[in-house]
Amino acid sequence: MKSREVRLTQHFTGPVKPEYFEIAEVELPEPGAGEVQVANEWLSVDPYMRPRMAGLKTYIDPFEVGKPMEGGAVGKVVKSNSDKLAEGDYVFSMLGWREGFNAPAEALMKVDAEILPPEAYLGIAGLTGLTAYVGLKRIIELKQGETLWMSAGAGAVGSAGIQFAKAMGANVIATAGGAEKVAFCKEIGADAAVDYKAADNLGRAVKDAAKEIGVDGIDAYFENVGGDHLAAALDVLKRFGRIAACGMIARYNDDRPVPGPSNLTNIVTKSLTMRGFIVTEHMDMQSQFISDLSEWMMAGKVKTRETVYDGVEKAPEAFMGLFTGANLGKMLVKV
Repeated sequence: MKSREVRLTQHFTGPVKPEYFEIAEVELPEPGAGEVQVANEWLSVDPYMRPRMAGLKTYIDPFEVGKPMEGGAVGKVVKSNSDKLAEGDYVFSMLGWREGFNAPAEALMKVDAEILPPEAYLGIAGLTGLTAYVGLKRIIELKQGETLWMSAGAGAVGSAGIQFAKAMGANVIATAGGAEKVAFCKEIGADAAVDYKAADNLGRAVKDAAKEIGVDGIDAYFENVGGDHLAAALDVLKRFGRIAACGMIARYNDDRPVPGPSNLTNIVTKSLTMRGFIVTEHMDMQSQFISDLSEWMMAGKVKTRETVYDGVEKAPEAFMGLFTGANLGKMLVKV
């Protein structure tokens, strides 16, 4: 089996450019003892990958230059040399950015493609959905009747979080960039949505949105953006407000450190709580998440939305689109 794969040509800072990626073709051997051969069908591209391209070690190792990149993927077993997986089984792996691969069967997670479409395991039913769930349930401890500000509301985590928060009985104000994304946030349940690109003062716009829906302020903020969004959140949160921080995409392409918000003293004066988290540190919540998600989906409270690029060669373009706002919902590549 021939497989095309995306490789990094160099580590870099600053904006992502096409020349930082190359496509290579390899011939996959027959799977060895205990191995299977998988043809990927869906690939995920995610903002957390950006620091790995700079050669930085954070909570995960950087990508290696000249080696196939990695990311979430769902594919079908096409050859099996293991009694743990059969041909035709669908599996989740972190061996994306390539058309196919060989791997030990025990290193892969079998998924049920009859209950949900395969791509759902990269989005609403995968780590993306779990990220939103963990942030709301464990980090923020969102309660019925409270008001949540969800940043990047039209993105993968944001759109899941809007729907989960509504299913939990909260009020939701979303921020997103552009009229189309604002409309999408309202379509999936946000009580109000603010176009941050059109707002002269983001904090004031969020406060006005809260008044319009009849609530007395913001109890919690879900941080996906950073920068001016975080500064605005520190201003608008009520006393004892909580912040769950899972990403700061506005900062990922910086080529030098940028000063933080000038109003950090609000954390003290308002007795705010801010906690960052990595979803893989909270996998103990997965079974509870799947149980709640199944209930919400059966009740029609949660819908899926993806932006799809076709072909593994489009993976770099899809990834760059994350930083220009090209996606509604989860960004995926269909192999």
